[in-house]
Amino acid sequence: MKRRTGMAAQDPSETRNRRTGTAAREPLGVRQGSRRASAFLARRSLATHRRAWAAVIVATGAAAALIGAFAFVIGSLLVAAPPVQRYAGADAVVAADQKVSYTAKPWGSEPRTTTAYLPERARLDRSVLAAVAGADGVAKAVADDSVPVSTGDGRPAVGRSWPSAALTRYELAEGRAPRDATEVVLDGSLAAGGPAPGERVVLRADGTARTYTVSGIARTGHGGDAPPAVFFTEPRLTALAGHPGRIDTIGVVAEPGVSPNALRDAIGAVLPERSGVPGSDRGVRVLTGAERGEAEQVDALGGRGDQLALLGSIGGTVLMVALLVIASTLSQAIHQRSGELALLRAVGASPRQLRSAIGREAGRVSAAAALLGGIGAVPLGLAMRSLLTTETLPLPVPWWLPPAAALTGGLLVALLARPVAMLAARSITRLRPAAALGAAAAEEPSEPGRFRTVAGVVLAFAGISSAGVATTQSGQAAGAAASGAAMSLVIAVALLGPRISRIALGVLGRPLRRVGGVSGFLAERAASAHTRRLATAFTPIVLVVAFVCVQLASGPTMERASGQQASAALRADLVATGGGAGLPAGAARAVREAPGVTAATGVLRSAVVLADRQAGEPVLTRLPVLGVEARGLSGTLDPRVTAGDLDRLTGRDAVAVGADRAKGLDVGPGDRVALRLGDGTRVEPRVVAVYEHELGLGEFLFPREALAGHVSAARDQVVLIRTGDGAGADPATSVREALAPYGGGVTVRAATGDDVAIAPPVSDGDNAVIVIGVGVIGGFALLAVVSTLALITIGRRGEFRLLRMVGTGRRQLRRMLVLETGLVTFAGLVIGTAVAAVPLTAFAVSLAGTAPYLPPAHYGVIAGAVALAAAAGTLVPGAAGGRFVLGRRAG
Repeated sequence: MKRRTGMAAQDPSETRNRRTGTAAREPLGVRQGSRRASAFLARRSLATHRRAWAAVIVATGAAAALIGAFAFVIGSLLVAAPPVQRYAGADAVVAADQKVSYTAKPWGSEPRTTTAYLPERARLDRSVLAAVAGADGVAKAVADDSVPVSTGDGRPAVGRSWPSAALTRYELAEGRAPRDATEVVLDGSLAAGGPAPGERVVLRADGTARTYTVSGIARTGHGGDAPPAVFFTEPRLTALAGHPGRIDTIGVVAEPGVSPNALRDAIGAVLPERSGVPGSDRGVRVLTGAERGEAEQVDALGGRGDQLALLGSIGGTVLMVALLVIASTLSQAIHQRSGELALLRAVGASPRQLRSAIGREAGRVSAAAALLGGIGAVPLGLAMRSLLTTETLPLPVPWWLPPAAALTGGLLVALLARPVAMLAARSITRLRPAAALGAAAAEEPSEPGRFRTVAGVVLAFAGISSAGVATTQSGQAAGAAASGAAMSLVIAVALLGPRISRIALGVLGRPLRRVGGVSGFLAERAASAHTRRLATAFTPIVLVVAFVCVQLASGPTMERASGQQASAALRADLVATGGGAGLPAGAARAVREAPGVTAATGVLRSAVVLADRQAGEPVLTRLPVLGVEARGLSGTLDPRVTAGDLDRLTGRDAVAVGADRAKGLDVGPGDRVALRLGDGTRVEPRVVAVYEHELGLGEFLFPREALAGHVSAARDQVVLIRTGDGAGADPATSVREALAPYGGGVTVRAATGDDVAIAPPVSDGDNAVIVIGVGVIGGFALLAVVSTLALITIGRRGEFRLLRMVGTGRRQLRRMLVLETGLVTFAGLVIGTAVAAVPLTAFAVSLAGTAPYLPPAHYGVIAGAVALAAAAGTLVPGAAGGRFVLGRRAG
């Protein structure tokens, strides 16, 4: 018979193992008995605490669904490729490489290379066409250029040469091919209800609108997925394209029986190593199969890379959020049973039995959550995919993706739940039986341990330091970095929660008692006695507020500052736009000659690639830039020059640099800066001016002529117009008359800062990322608020029963719950806002020079959603507790 000390059984082998640090070697029968006891305890506990475990299943299942959904959409993006439309009739496409690379040696490491996609089309030298045409197995090689075209009523189309029609399998349905520069063949979609062969049509391509004769109508033989096209003769199209020595791509039709691989090898054998364009070091690629779509949408893969980077950053935040929610809910579920576990320990249950029982419970719960989450991951992933998919980059759903995504989310949750639950019970299971008996009657510990405190302080400092990293990024990337800093601070709040709870109660406790009377006194005393529980309650609220505020405020902060600078720089009072096709350079010249116009400047948008180092690592950054005309620039734009002279912004060897970028590159007027233009051409223009309004106008200003030959289409997006104050006639009317020869679709309106702001309008892809980041993750965090508070409320049934037994009225108890909910909500909102303010302030002050900005209506929605979630998580389970909580019976 075992000796007993007091009421607790003391296992001699357990004492010896604790002293020696070795594991117990029990006989097989003892181990089997221990397993049976653990299984019995797990079954009974699951039945007894089914409501608490249901709340845990909801939170962990949602975490599994969210992780699986992100795995779904990231996997779909990884295998996505632009669709083949324009080159559906080509067996291969020869194009210049659209990627640029940069190699540098980080500090104390081997050289590393980074790559980036070019934003503009890189072209081939026309001499490459003859080499491709002479390759073995090539039946036809066609130079394929394109120009933007608009019809007389402003409808956009693509101008191509008639020989390139075979690459899309266009066939003549009516009429004949064009024979001279005055004839065109129209796409069937453009000719529907319009001109027939032999009739006239007005088109605008490179200058003023011209009238052409329709020689024929063509229709594609593969379903008409290609954009509307207008076919010119090849000489006319070459003249319209404006780069006679270069071509966009070469479409290849193979001889019968030649396989794609054989065709690729044959063409590759005759191709030059480089594209042959002066100033460019682009390689030449031969694209076959699904790769042909990359030649149609030159920036689709670059956009995919940007989305992958952003989703990867948000996905990391998702994983941290999921881990925090799983750990928080499981720890709270186990901690609410600390008295029960201590009592089991006191009556003889061994640490191994308790840990095994808890592990079995958590395993069964996590299995149910993983199953539900895995099922939910597929529809959630499909919804996220529908937000991200576009015509230029549709996201596929291969057969293996849904089960792989579901398995990823479910397996991760299943693997995490058991060790987290066993770790949460460690403080009870490691107690000696005699000590555990005292712990069964004791209140829960309120102060975090030393390790937890140190870890919380370290993470707080890490979050503040990470906020500084956000200042080195830009745009959405900076927002993602700021959200990462906020995540570190949220975890720090979770670790230091009991200490923060004491501070919050010290501030809010007295007002709570004054306002609430008896109910306020009860609410304040309950919170003071259970600061750990209070910290667990407001941690998910802090998570929601901090994450959503960072995501919602970073973009508006930059857009607001950019708009303010652009508006301050704008001197024009009118702006002319040409629709989707833009306006050629001649439009600005025509406007200058209009009565009442004192200055007119065409604005060409493009981008450059800057090679730099960040913390020693090589980085390629794509920066949007403006190409402007120095003539009349002072009358339409004022970038606020601090050094140099913008009148020298002419030719192909000049550039103006923003003040912050000039400081970072250590350049000034007279120095040269190494850049790659949008098509990859290396340039080293001389700096002629340094200006302040770089946030609004971009970090580089180029002469328009320096960019015109290196963009996919040299069309001005806008023409800025300054009119004289004493002009007799209406300047807008005279401008419209000057632009009348340029056809339909041209509009003239009052100028605003948005017309020159370098930040482009938010795209559908950007909106999708915002919706995913804020809507999906914010919704999950709100669900975590509901489940965590419901779990806490369910665990307080004994407390509520006791209060009813000693005479607390239903109304008083209900009011106590309302006041506690208000306390938790207010504390969570204040702390979450403070957590978000740290990275947002560093981000906004460093990059925008302003305070962070979040529209008040947005913050009101956040606060309202949090309040509703907190009420749902506290008041509904409290009312559903039935007769023992808010009902008529007190016991």
